[in-house]
Amino acid sequence: MRNISAEDILEHFNYGEFIPMLKEAFCRDYEVPDRHHYDYDNGVGPNKSVLLIMPAWSDKEYVGVKVVTVSPYNGQFDLPGIQGVYTLIKAKNGLVAAQIDAKVLTVKRTAATSALASSFLSRTDSSTLFMVGTGALSPELIRAHCSVRPIKEVMVWGRNHDRAQAICDGLSLDRVTCKPVDSIEASMARADIISVATLSQEPLVFGKWMKAGQHLDLVGAYRPDIREADDEAIRIASVFIDHEGATRETGDVVIPLANGSITRQDIKADLFELCNGSKAGRANNEEITWFKSVGHALEDLAGALYIINKLKK
Repeated sequence: MRNISAEDILEHFNYGEFIPMLKEAFCRDYEVPDRHHYDYDNGVGPNKSVLLIMPAWSDKEYVGVKVVTVSPYNGQFDLPGIQGVYTLIKAKNGLVAAQIDAKVLTVKRTAATSALASSFLSRTDSSTLFMVGTGALSPELIRAHCSVRPIKEVMVWGRNHDRAQAICDGLSLDRVTCKPVDSIEASMARADIISVATLSQEPLVFGKWMKAGQHLDLVGAYRPDIREADDEAIRIASVFIDHEGATRETGDVVIPLANGSITRQDIKADLFELCNGSKAGRANNEEITWFKSVGHALEDLAGALYIINKLKK
């Protein structure tokens, strides 16, 4: 059994290589049962933590199982909100091939999924990215979006200005400038792509601040009772999701469906349909596109197979 650390993944993971592989994975016949989702009291505050158990397998090849927790108060412990482990098992004999750090694997595959969606949904000339949030996902989302679009300027907003500055300081991207900002509204007015990855319980992004041609990428809001964008943002946009689970698992979709702001028919496509070409993405440069990612076990399996094969080489 191989132990693959966070450092192994960080050293060898390349978005330019992985995103095309992820697109292919969304076209393959993986077996992906529904994930198990449990809320539990963390003993820290009123917002519960989440335990996720996510299996997936490719027949005759590998079985993968991810066990992760999402902890809303980990910022006060200076820890990422996501913790866990990924187990990769050989299908032919059941032997464990690898134990992989799920924290880093998750942020990498999540960022790659948003960038893959952006390749269908954002304008091809998008040059300004606004990152809302300063958690572990934020720098990876920036790197991933920059790998599929000609981003020249990045703005980062967080409740802690110093953390936003630290993200900018830690980025090393050719021909890309990065700066912390103090206003979500003012920064949205300048952005081509808005990526939101927070643990906020209430909307931070409002439709009244959006403009024609923008792409909104929503990654947080991991429970059906919380959201990052308001009803107006989804009502004025063309709506896309990563998979059907988004209609049950995140308040960004569950709440507007429940209150009638949108209907199921307003969801134009999921990432499977975009990748296999059965549904189209952005229609024109004036369209506002809206994408919600809740994560899918095939993304983890694809990421695990990518990194283990990369390390073998």
